[in-house]
Amino acid sequence: MEEREVRLSKLEQLKQLGIDPFGVVIRDVVPISKVRQASDGDNFSVMARVTSIRQHGKLTFADLKDFTGRLQISFRKDVLGDKYDFFKKFIDVGDVIYVRGSVYHTGRGELTLDVEDFRLQSKCLRPLPEKWHGVKDPEVRYRQRYLDLIIDDDSRERFRKRADIIKAIRELLWSKGFVEVETPILQPIPSGASAKPFVTHHNALDIDLYLRIAPELYLKRLVVGGVHKVFELGKNFRNEGIDQNHNPEFTMLELYQTPGDYEDMMRITEDIFSAAAQVSGAAECVSFKGMTVNLSRPFKRLTFKEAFKHIANLDWSDLDTLEKATAVMKANGIEMTKTPTWENIIQKLFDELVQPHLVDPTFVLDYPVEISPLAKRKPDDPRFVYRFELFVAGMEMANAFSELQDPFDQKARFEEQMKLKEQGEEEVILMDEDFVVALEYGLPPTGGLGVGIDRLVMLLTEAENIKDVIWFPTLRPKSTEAVVEITELDQ
Repeated sequence: MEEREVRLSKLEQLKQLGIDPFGVVIRDVVPISKVRQASDGDNFSVMARVTSIRQHGKLTFADLKDFTGRLQISFRKDVLGDKYDFFKKFIDVGDVIYVRGSVYHTGRGELTLDVEDFRLQSKCLRPLPEKWHGVKDPEVRYRQRYLDLIIDDDSRERFRKRADIIKAIRELLWSKGFVEVETPILQPIPSGASAKPFVTHHNALDIDLYLRIAPELYLKRLVVGGVHKVFELGKNFRNEGIDQNHNPEFTMLELYQTPGDYEDMMRITEDIFSAAAQVSGAAECVSFKGMTVNLSRPFKRLTFKEAFKHIANLDWSDLDTLEKATAVMKANGIEMTKTPTWENIIQKLFDELVQPHLVDPTFVLDYPVEISPLAKRKPDDPRFVYRFELFVAGMEMANAFSELQDPFDQKARFEEQMKLKEQGEEEVILMDEDFVVALEYGLPPTGGLGVGIDRLVMLLTEAENIKDVIWFPTLRPKSTEAVVEITELDQ
């Protein structure tokens, strides 16, 4: 008889005995992490999943796991009597049980809870993957995250750290006087970033709406309205490809501060990284995708032009026209997939020749105005703007501006973007007339910042794929029959 059939048989036997195989609520329980801080003789009640059982006649050891850790427990025939036999007959690896008992240390020094009473809380009807092999197929890990969390301690720890990082960022911003808000996820105009949106239709209003690609324009409206320090930490959606660093649904932090500029945003960015690193337990140097990354502050700074000069050995005079930039692109064997405008080529050259070499945290400052439609111009050279991007281990981690306040300049830049759209460019920042009207009421000097939370968690937990830090990443659909059965996994 296959193991699942054995478990189904046990389920029926339990019902015949009048025992509820899915338990009743018992509330006097604590997380395993609290038990692990205890002293011998302390009494606790725990509810957790059985992940291993080791029987030795009239003494049985088992391991329990919850989201906070692992705990060894012991069952003794002389303490439990007939309940000991019930445990041996009916409890399987994977079952969720309630246990009550006192803490002691074994001869080998292992902290253990000596069980004085227990109850079945939920019968597991499918066998778990064998613990030494676990869920080896990444597709199964991502599609059946619950299995991944049950079996893989490292995965569970990554997600615990993710929660701690998000909490620490929120607490940092609250301590600085920022107000947390919620802006629309369904938007009539998908603007605020250069990206292709997801579209849906609202039947009652008979209009198309778009999943937001960025909350930026709404948050700056709030600054105009007098909310001088504001942030949102939530989901954005971009209809783009999927790879190790990209997922169509991702978590972003965006914040705005007045008075403020991109210098203030650099300081806040360093504060955010420090707070996140501290709660995640990351060392000053972390290993990521074969690179050693030094997270000590202050972070390095290079202007956009200096980055090309120092890393790609290209003077700005080699790049400042469409003809020159095209020649450099061809000389390096780089192919364009977007419209070959100067701004697209410059961005592509940066992505290919500069970005992969930015390993330690580096602020790249002062971008060309053509690729920064929402940032304030530098008065000493209006061809460039007050903007930075932060790069770590070759990944873009943050983007920030001294925000554009001039409504006429902003409208003109929107119009330039719309011309690109008419020429066939898909990823442009769309005109938002109401946002221009809001600027006419007066946006004070403002600094704005966006930080990719998923990539920050990747870095601090040394996860090489963004799917490993997103609870439920976007995947190609599979039929029900195609989902891997647990019984097919290594036993």
